[in-house]
Amino acid sequence: MNLDLIEIAKASMILFAVIDIIGGLPIIVKLKKNAGGSIQSEKASLVAGAIMLLFLVVGEKILAFIGIDAASFGIAGAFVLFFMALEMVLGINLFKQDETTAKTASIVPLAFPMIAGAGSMTSILSLRAEFESINIAVAILLNIAFVYIVLKMSGWFENKLGESGIAIIEKVFGIILLAIAVKLFTSGVKTSFFPHLL
Repeated sequence: MNLDLIEIAKASMILFAVIDIIGGLPIIVKLKKNAGGSIQSEKASLVAGAIMLLFLVVGEKILAFIGIDAASFGIAGAFVLFFMALEMVLGINLFKQDETTAKTASIVPLAFPMIAGAGSMTSILSLRAEFESINIAVAILLNIAFVYIVLKMSGWFENKLGESGIAIIEKVFGIILLAIAVKLFTSGVKTSFFPHLL
């Protein structure tokens, strides 16, 4: 279990693209309005980080218990990421948006499933096949720290970037997420159906 800066950087970039907290700024702004003008940044960040770290440690055990292998989970997650990316690139709504209240907005849907959602879980599981767990854990903590900063400064980002700026960033990260989804899908298919090609 050695710290590897390259692995940490790669894992951080993948999680950064999947979480896409900058692209989620429009949703955050809406949640703040629904929650009376404020959200609990600390609570949202801590809960999301705890969920992601817990899944890093016991995710594979949970899947094994219910009889699902990592490759199948990766393929399923690739479809989720694919449709999330389509939403971002095309500006359409494919997933139902849950109504929230001021008491729950910081946890649902902000911490889960917006930050620590299906895409994050799939990515963490996929990263475990390539990188050391300690490096993934550091990448998770770095991303959660960035998420906290963005949540705290969401009003500032909204004013500086404007609607058009946020929309451009969302589409750029949507394309990156689309590429990640394709990679996850092809890796999962190779592992499940063509292991001799690995």
